[in-house]
Amino acid sequence: MTIKLTEAAARRVAQILADQQPPRLRLGVRKSGCSGYAYVVEPATQVNDDDVQFDDQGVRVVVSADSLPILDGMELDYRKEGLNEAFKFNNPNVKESCGCGESFSV
Repeated sequence: MTIKLTEAAARRVAQILADQQPPRLRLGVRKSGCSGYAYVVEPATQVNDDDVQFDDQGVRVVVSADSLPILDGMELDYRKEGLNEAFKFNNPNVKESCGCGESFSV
């Protein structure tokens, strides 16, 4: 199982987690939207027994065992274009996305 962060994503995550001790990022999915799933990106304030942890680009990433198969092979990127900035999910497992781009199916 692999999940990668680009350099831009790692820099942004480091900025967001600068005040968190220890700094950990939780990536996951939750059932939502018209297509089935939505991404979860938040500080990992706790680690559960079924969570998988790994380091990439200097960032400690925490993923629940349930989310891992859906996120396998994903690259997390961060882009700032003009006034817009957002994390971008390059996930090879996505089969469809809803029109608004908020949810996806696998």
